[in-house]
Amino acid sequence: MPIGHKPRQWGIRLMLVLLAGPASVHATVTRYHSGSTIDAKPVLHGPAYNLGGGGPDVLEAIQWMIDQARGPKPGAKVDVVVLRASQADGYNKGILALDGVNSVETLVITSREDANAAEVEATVRRAEVVFFAGGNQCHYVTHFRGTKVEEAIKSVVARGGAVGGTSAGCAIMGGLVFDACQLKPRSDFNSAQALADPYNPEISFTSGFFSWPPLHQVITDTHFLPRDRMGRTLAFLARLNQDSPATQHLGVAVNERTSLIIDKTGLGRVLGEGPVFVVLADHPPEVCQPGRPLTYRDFKIWRVEPGMSFNLVHRPEAGYYLRSVVRGELDADPYRGNASSSPRP
Repeated sequence: MPIGHKPRQWGIRLMLVLLAGPASVHATVTRYHSGSTIDAKPVLHGPAYNLGGGGPDVLEAIQWMIDQARGPKPGAKVDVVVLRASQADGYNKGILALDGVNSVETLVITSREDANAAEVEATVRRAEVVFFAGGNQCHYVTHFRGTKVEEAIKSVVARGGAVGGTSAGCAIMGGLVFDACQLKPRSDFNSAQALADPYNPEISFTSGFFSWPPLHQVITDTHFLPRDRMGRTLAFLARLNQDSPATQHLGVAVNERTSLIIDKTGLGRVLGEGPVFVVLADHPPEVCQPGRPLTYRDFKIWRVEPGMSFNLVHRPEAGYYLRSVVRGELDADPYRGNASSSPRP
């Protein structure tokens, strides 16, 4: 759910023409601009990342992104770009009211032509903070992957800027993405389906999109507790271990009204209502085959509450509890368990 309320008449529909070799590419993008029209150009101090779990946004986490990017210099300001594949400018007013914001521009990009337009690329490259709104992650994968906008976002992070997203925008932050491109119309793929068959045809993954260093072998999930998604996260991890030469994968699952903010060292901290679940699959599954229920013993699960931290680069060796899936059934409540110690606050 976007913060703030829709500002009046900020939308400007532009027709952009990008010359690409011998042919012209015509792209239409909807822009909503708020704040200064002069580029801020601060010295940047990131990178920084924000994983939002959906529902009402955690303003503190978006403010943290801004502060990490602009650093400690008094009066330093940043330009924020909000990217989305549908809807309008619901973020502009709320983000512009935060400290250190020079301008906010929302770009509604609905095609690869949009994402390859020169003026769109330039707008993103000038930003210091990029935020993906919610929606459908398949649209982000199909419209953005392998385009000039993708490269522009990476350039913002390489300069020391901040990037993040909520719901579908969070789903694309991991190095591995449940892309939802094979979902049936109006379907919300659930835990029971995933555990019954980890090769269900509605499961599809994308890799090689964004692969930020703290999130390289990570798959994310959102809306976690209200939609009971632990089972599907476990199935995704088992499937990835089965299909990939990598020996282990990590799931980072963020609840609604919650954000996991991650600094440039890989240290994450939970803001909002919490919790965040970090799940490690560190061995091959016992049974993970098409048409058969999953069996995987001893997933390691950390439940990270608000104010607590978790280092994604140097994972703690304690603080987790174990849960197993046997023939598609969980052996106990996967959301709570006894652990020898807790992640350090």
